[in-house]
Amino acid sequence: MSKQLRSAARRRAVPAAVGSLLALSLLTAPSADAQPAGAQQAGGGFPSRAVPRSRPMTVAEARTDAYLRSLRSRPVSLRGFFVSLPKGGDLHNHLSGAVPTEYLIELAAEDGLCVETATLTAVAPPCGPGTRPAADARTDRAFHEALVRAWSMEDFPPGGNGHDHFFDTFGKFGEVTWRHRGKLLAQVADHVAGQNQFYLETMVTPASDGAKQLAAEVGWDSDLAALHRKLVAGGKLEKVVVAARREADDGDAEFRATERCGTRHARPGCRLTVRWVSQASRGSAPERVFTQLALGMRLAERDPRFVAVNLVQPEDGDVALRDYSLQMRMVRYLRGQYPKAHVTLHAGELWPGLVKPKDLRFHIEEAVDVARTERVGHGVDLVHEDGWQSTARTMAARQVAVEVPFSSNAQILGVKGADHPFTTYRRYGVPIVLATDDPGVSRIDISHEYQYAATTYGLSYAELKDLARASLQYAFLPGASLWQGNPTTAGYRVVSACRGEHPGLPVRTPACQRLLSRSPRAELEWRQEAAFAVFERTHTRAVR
Repeated sequence: MSKQLRSAARRRAVPAAVGSLLALSLLTAPSADAQPAGAQQAGGGFPSRAVPRSRPMTVAEARTDAYLRSLRSRPVSLRGFFVSLPKGGDLHNHLSGAVPTEYLIELAAEDGLCVETATLTAVAPPCGPGTRPAADARTDRAFHEALVRAWSMEDFPPGGNGHDHFFDTFGKFGEVTWRHRGKLLAQVADHVAGQNQFYLETMVTPASDGAKQLAAEVGWDSDLAALHRKLVAGGKLEKVVVAARREADDGDAEFRATERCGTRHARPGCRLTVRWVSQASRGSAPERVFTQLALGMRLAERDPRFVAVNLVQPEDGDVALRDYSLQMRMVRYLRGQYPKAHVTLHAGELWPGLVKPKDLRFHIEEAVDVARTERVGHGVDLVHEDGWQSTARTMAARQVAVEVPFSSNAQILGVKGADHPFTTYRRYGVPIVLATDDPGVSRIDISHEYQYAATTYGLSYAELKDLARASLQYAFLPGASLWQGNPTTAGYRVVSACRGEHPGLPVRTPACQRLLSRSPRAELEWRQEAAFAVFERTHTRAVR
């Protein structure tokens, strides 16, 4: 299909859906049992034994739920509720796309960058013909507003090609973001902490130039084992790993200086636990994708700041579609070489009309069954895949969580409400974590995503609480969990070491204290439970 025809198809099939995500109220929200559109066409229905969508609530939870429902006609108070709600971690976050657009414009001005007047793309100085200084945006309001619209989804018109505009933003501000990883992280970390979250996994491309040069030097070999031997021979890959760690050190130093960590004036981001996920560009040549994946996995085994790899760029791109199965095999092979590295993959970020029907049939399945991913990002086209019920059951059995960023799904794919497979995943017992994706580009935050979930799918406070718990349960954190078994299907039951009279409320016994001291995962989960207790005390008073 030509680029022009594909673009036209996207405009027809992918309407923008930015401004209306919170239009539904709690009173009119569909039941969480509602079957998503397309499930019957896919040959489905739900499993005969549905996973319970609710659980018995404690007295404090029930009162908090009552308070939540009393806010349905008070939008300002409703927003305040979701901002203050403890919300675990954000596990699907692209650092460059998470930064507020206004801050990117200011950084461009500070660095003396220029902007192409025709495309509104930031470029390196000096500012020649057809460009103007980014600093002009400080005083020229119209120029500033034009940059905000070009670099984000702000004021994007209904019926426009949300898919292309969304992804085009990264090329427009890319000259800004590679220069200051620490400053970018400081902005994002402060915001995440302010959203009452405790953990962040954010995606970056480590040692990009070094990986590109190494891939070009080694070239392509369809024998993945032979290709890997060429990468590591003579310490070539290890040199890029060293460069990536040095780059991370520099970013850490810039972050700590910006945040004033270790001083009396430390900013909130200093308290946030942050880990990096290494990106590989799925639209690149096979040798480069393989090199970036190998680098990310080797980093995850060498440096505790890095935990996983992911594939980024549009899944519907020509090269991404052509090489999808090959890339899944790459991940599977490298998992055998680097078993301590985690894997989360964008998969199923597709929709009818965006790609040919044959490309809707297998992406999530291969991410799960071939690449053996531990989490799936987006997973929107689930019910359009062959044998999707089997894939969903496998994800549930293996506790492969799906990362759901509602806003970007609506903006990029035009998928929302009953069309989204959110309820299908829930009914099959697949773990779900809510995420932001690119909140700077989308102009949203994680509170918006939780509020959208509650208002659109009629979720109770207890269900929202368990979604927040899931974001730490399925994070790539080391150590044992505070919860036993499979909490998605059996409920969040405290492990015996921390169990009190109520099965859902942890108690800090000596054995529990030992668990918390040894497990960063359990320690963060405990912090969240303490925050829930405070949150519920605050909101139960409101309904007495």
